[in-house]
Amino acid sequence: MSVAPDTTVVLQDRFSRALPELAVPWQAEVPAEPELLLLNEALATDLGLDPAWLRGPDGLRFLIGNHVPAGAVPVAQAYAGHQFGGYVPRLGDGRALLLGEIADAAGRLRDVHLKGSGRTPFARGGDGLAAVGPMLREYVVSEAMHALGIPTTRSLAVVATGRPVQRDTVLPGAVLTRIAESHLRVGSFQYAAASGDRELLRRLADHAIDRHHPGAGGAERPYLALLEAVIAAQAELVAQWMLVGFVHGVMNTD
Repeated sequence: MSVAPDTTVVLQDRFSRALPELAVPWQAEVPAEPELLLLNEALATDLGLDPAWLRGPDGLRFLIGNHVPAGAVPVAQAYAGHQFGGYVPRLGDGRALLLGEIADAAGRLRDVHLKGSGRTPFARGGDGLAAVGPMLREYVVSEAMHALGIPTTRSLAVVATGRPVQRDTVLPGAVLTRIAESHLRVGSFQYAAASGDRELLRRLADHAIDRHHPGAGGAERPYLALLEAVIAAQAELVAQWMLVGFVHGVMNTD
């Protein structure tokens, strides 16, 4: 991984600094032949990123986590969840990395996150990779959901890696660069609770309140107010999914 000294890209590391127990510093794999397949120029502009720079060699490496701003520390996030019908207390990002948080045009923090960037300590038996087809589908569906006014992750870019990915057949590999308000999950709280570290659980809740539901901080019982806000937000989100016929295939940690 190289540092990007000649750009104005600034990534914060609030999550990893606030919750180091849930963040494992890690580096993305370095593809031999990266090729930009799709770039969301409107989203890039909203994030203060120059589309022309992103299309260049340094920007391309930024999009796959190989060329990051000074001070940024990519991390794999730890969380629990259900997989294949069973509870996994240490699930985590097996093929994903949080590069850091970036401020959009309105000053709101957004996560810059990679999918398919290689194995991490949470990969277990997985290869840490992703294929072009599924990443293009996620790009299209997430942007369609956004256009419909439904809260969703956003897709900034899809980059082909030039590396073959073995699934039922051999497929071309890719990395998806996605943007979200954050990647906190219900599974993040399950992981913290299972650790038995009440102070960690408290810090996680405080981080969630500060980042997502600041109104809960002034409530008489702020953690109950956070829970109620999350329940309401998730119920509203799933209702919006049902209105358009969207089905979440693996709602295992979120």
